[in-house]
Amino acid sequence: MTKRVYNLNPGPAILPEPVLEEMKENLVSLPGVGMSVLEISHRSSTFENMLNGAIEDMRKLANIPANYHILFVGGGASTQFSMIPMNFMPLKNKADYIVTGAWSKKAVKEAKRIGTVNISATTESENFKRIPKQEEMKFDPEASYVHFTSNNTIFGTQFFTEPIVGDVPLICDASSDIFSRAVDFSKYAAVYAGAQKNLGPAGVTLVIIRDDMMARCSDSLHTMLNYKTHVENNSLYNTPPVFGIYVISLVLKWLLKNGGIDAMAKLNDEKAKLLYDCIDNSSGYFTGHAEKESRSKMNIPFRLPSEELEKKFVKESADSGFAGLKGHRSVGGLRASIYNAFPLQGVKDLVDFMKEFQKKNS
Repeated sequence: MTKRVYNLNPGPAILPEPVLEEMKENLVSLPGVGMSVLEISHRSSTFENMLNGAIEDMRKLANIPANYHILFVGGGASTQFSMIPMNFMPLKNKADYIVTGAWSKKAVKEAKRIGTVNISATTESENFKRIPKQEEMKFDPEASYVHFTSNNTIFGTQFFTEPIVGDVPLICDASSDIFSRAVDFSKYAAVYAGAQKNLGPAGVTLVIIRDDMMARCSDSLHTMLNYKTHVENNSLYNTPPVFGIYVISLVLKWLLKNGGIDAMAKLNDEKAKLLYDCIDNSSGYFTGHAEKESRSKMNIPFRLPSEELEKKFVKESADSGFAGLKGHRSVGGLRASIYNAFPLQGVKDLVDFMKEFQKKNS
């Protein structure tokens, strides 16, 4: 197959086509370097300029304050589930977690290895159809931090404002909606995100940490699991995920060129509205999983009247050039992941396909 399909996979996910084209053009030899980005030394001035340029572009794009460290590390967000409590939970050895899906449950599992976890709020009994309301959240004012997941890829829910946690440091797993909308980073003690959903390829994780949190990082921690190591070495203590950082640097430039986060948020609103309107106006043929006030603008799970129809939809949509629409087993049905790089025309074409499918199969 030579023609690109519409990539609706939840992750690894779609990348901007201009980024892919630039990668293709320069893969064999970076301009002025004479070798591939897959070959260059992480100690070279070429890569250090690339790394520092990505950090500078990220600060500009997301208005990240100067007192925040920006790190690129390996291990995925799943490693951060351990590093966050290892570095930040002592000495109090307790933290609050808001549980809104599979990934926050996994984060809780790792935090419990370090200390006491208080589940501040959860909607698990409702199969995570919604985000907990502020009045449902019960926080410990003595907690080391509060952790939440901003967007839930499997269940299609999203926080649109931060939980109000008082003076307790707020930490966010933003893997699937990072840079999709404006966020006030000054409200956070730390934010982390696996790149493979909305930022770049698999294999690199972004970590943004407020400077005062570094005092919590004990020297007794294993070297690679201590944030101090990565801060003091500008993410270069060991060989970092060079290619992943290169791609992120291109994605950041693409975002800046296309109007920045505000323009992207407007586009994401338009894309999500088109798809949710199709679901809502289908007279019950399509039904969304998430409650309306909690609906994600990145991941949209939905069902059809029967599993047989859902299987048919998956096959026929794939044959029509829509890849990755099968839903997660926790929800079933279908799921459309329409991250930053997913084009508006792709959503319009998917909506047309859905309407035609309903017409033929009602």
